[in-house]
Amino acid sequence: MEFHHLLKRIVQEDSIHAKWLNTLSFMENAGARKISKCEHPVSVTLIQLKHAAEEHRHAYYLKKQIGKIDPELCKTYENKELLAPTATRQYLHSLDIKACRYLQEAFQLSKEDLKYAAYLFVTYAIEVRADELYPVYQDILTKESSRIMVKSIILEEEGHLEEMINQLNEFSADWKLHAENILAIEKGLHSQWINAITEEVSPLKYA
Repeated sequence: MEFHHLLKRIVQEDSIHAKWLNTLSFMENAGARKISKCEHPVSVTLIQLKHAAEEHRHAYYLKKQIGKIDPELCKTYENKELLAPTATRQYLHSLDIKACRYLQEAFQLSKEDLKYAAYLFVTYAIEVRADELYPVYQDILTKESSRIMVKSIILEEEGHLEEMINQLNEFSADWKLHAENILAIEKGLHSQWINAITEEVSPLKYA
């Protein structure tokens, strides 16, 4: 099932749509926590603080949107309140581990420098993905006349991507070559995640 069709299916069923929003919220929250974890103890940049704050706000915003469906749904990030919980939890974690392994080999970095490099490349890959995912989702929400909106997130994610590119330009002259390899890793993990969600959603029958 291709992504657009999968999302169309998700938004038709309130309980599944709530889980989808909760799953996105979980991932934004996990991303924010990873950014914070990558901070240098003293040399943390303003832009890094901004990213962590905005990703946390996205997690909060998506969680609040669930209230438009049913305030009683998806109050936590427990497995039963997420779509494909195992794949969802593994996605960012696996990307982080595989990216760190690749970057260490490519740049031979100290522990603190590796953290910063991982922040740059992993966040870049996630922003590229968000730039694809959220507009497709918003398009479906608009066509379905849904009360749920993700337009504000789209604008901020576009800004994040621009900021990541600026930071990567400062980090390495040939960052694009390495970014392609990180994007390839992310693509494989994203496919696993979408396939796991598709498997969970496919058997459901809609009226």
